[in-house]
Amino acid sequence: MNALLHGRIALSAAALLRRRVALIAAAALLALGTVALAAGPKGVAAPAPAAQGAQALDAAFKKALEAGDLEAVVACYADDAVLWLPEAPEARGRDAIRRAYFSMLSGMKLKLERNGTAYAASGDVSSTWGRYRLTLIPNAGGQPVALTGRFTAVARKVGKGWVYVADHASADPVPGPDPGAFH
Repeated sequence: MNALLHGRIALSAAALLRRRVALIAAAALLALGTVALAAGPKGVAAPAPAAQGAQALDAAFKKALEAGDLEAVVACYADDAVLWLPEAPEARGRDAIRRAYFSMLSGMKLKLERNGTAYAASGDVSSTWGRYRLTLIPNAGGQPVALTGRFTAVARKVGKGWVYVADHASADPVPGPDPGAFH
């Protein structure tokens, strides 16, 4: 009984910690910038310049990835950028990022779809997040494999263009026990 109670207390502490981390992350995103929307043509909300720059970067990245253009993919990242891909070690700097994408692009055609994408921008910094579906199609034939998950990226303006400084993708979580089962 004591072990069960201790387990519930530890679980409650872990759940509280996760909630605090989520709140801190949300506050950090709000501190990074508010969602930058400005009035566009005919009163339709249009992204402000910083968010437009990040959207253009996302479009260039998708185009390069789907074309299998390794150097164009790497050019989307700052020299000191960090990349976290699911089930992969951290890739810090362009050389490590090149190696990470080389293994992904070798022998595969990729198709990237994003949904629920949101942007927050302030000055020369922009963040984006949402969900992704990455379909890997083997060049030698065979069944395509679809990976789904969530992503978050931070970009900054360098000169006249934008580059990723932090790019994180995580696979959808494996369903586990109901966290409310212990309450």
